[in-house]
Amino acid sequence: MGERKRNPWRGDFPILGTEVKGKPLVYLDNAATTQKPQVVLDRLFEFFARENANIHRGVYYLSVQATDAYDQARARVADFLNAAMPQEIVFVRGTTEAVNLVARSFAGPRLRPGDEILVTIMEHHANFVPWQLLAEETGAVLKVAPISDAGELELDAFENLFSQRTRIAAFTHVSNSLGTINPVAEMTRMAKSRGVPVVIDGAQAVGHGPVDVQAIGCDFYAFSGHKLFGPYGAGVLYGRKELLDAMPPYQTGGDMIESVSIEKTTFREAPERFEAGTPNISGAIGLAAAIEYLEKTGWKSIRAHEEDLLAYATAKIGAVPGLRIVGTAPEKVGVVSFVIDGVHPHDVGTVLDTEGVCIRAGHHCTMPLMRRLGISGTARASLSFYNTKEDIDDLVTALGKVVSIFGNAGG
Repeated sequence: MGERKRNPWRGDFPILGTEVKGKPLVYLDNAATTQKPQVVLDRLFEFFARENANIHRGVYYLSVQATDAYDQARARVADFLNAAMPQEIVFVRGTTEAVNLVARSFAGPRLRPGDEILVTIMEHHANFVPWQLLAEETGAVLKVAPISDAGELELDAFENLFSQRTRIAAFTHVSNSLGTINPVAEMTRMAKSRGVPVVIDGAQAVGHGPVDVQAIGCDFYAFSGHKLFGPYGAGVLYGRKELLDAMPPYQTGGDMIESVSIEKTTFREAPERFEAGTPNISGAIGLAAAIEYLEKTGWKSIRAHEEDLLAYATAKIGAVPGLRIVGTAPEKVGVVSFVIDGVHPHDVGTVLDTEGVCIRAGHHCTMPLMRRLGISGTARASLSFYNTKEDIDDLVTALGKVVSIFGNAGG
């Protein structure tokens, strides 16, 4: 337990002290969801214990407090993304809802038969299926940019797929299955030079460092709070204000209304027009607390630790007999996906669980990518700054148990 105790951040996360089947918890499923620091748990308790009320229309003390906290959360997220103003931040349930909102409210009205939507083969289903369905409904064509065997986007091929009919480009910042970091600023430049709006799935990027949407130049950027050490059900859509203001509502209901009569309804400006009904007030406030914690922790220290951990994990995991790492792009975050000869990924995950090691196994909601790679799925260990080399050592020991149980091609 020595190296775990020396990690300066591990003690901030209560769940990491858990034992599983009599063994220390080794949590390596951070790409699916991150654990929550005590300060986020405290902030959620504080809200429900002392501030809980619905927002915006109440004139009493609790409602004013809750409204102020919610508005401050929006401003905190805007700073995190370097948005031009808080009004460019829409609170949604997560990346999935954000992408669907853009697809339906922004892209749908613009598409005509024969128009083109450009995505990549490494997209999560949340940034693939909405565009696929929209193409089917409108008669548009979905074009898919390829990757190399290492899992790196073929940038020239991506650029060559643009045409005079391209109406929108949607792509991931970081691959959830491979860890590949895409050159999103360059990809955005290619699109914008042709007048093509850009939507970026940032779900896997935000947990590893702040994002500058103005430097990237994108029109929309989406992420989920639970992948940024915040609560579930609290996601974010960044959109340029002039675009949001021109978009029709995605849903209708309370709070997003300006005026209602029997004859006509008018709607509030963005972002409120996209936040119908009672929002996830506590989730937004908890997300702001998570961002504040990360900024105080220091992104430079977080990145340095994660880079060191990824190099260590890649070497150690790659040395396991019969194991092949899937996704070896030079620019990666802390994701190590792998297959073991003759062993189904689900069996790998099941055996590892007996050793207290938590990983993800399957197609990771990237079935087109898996087909491109010629596999049905992978086992995936994904790292965060509270992980340690001792966690990796325990993973490798547990993988040795997998190999001893199932054998391998050389055994």
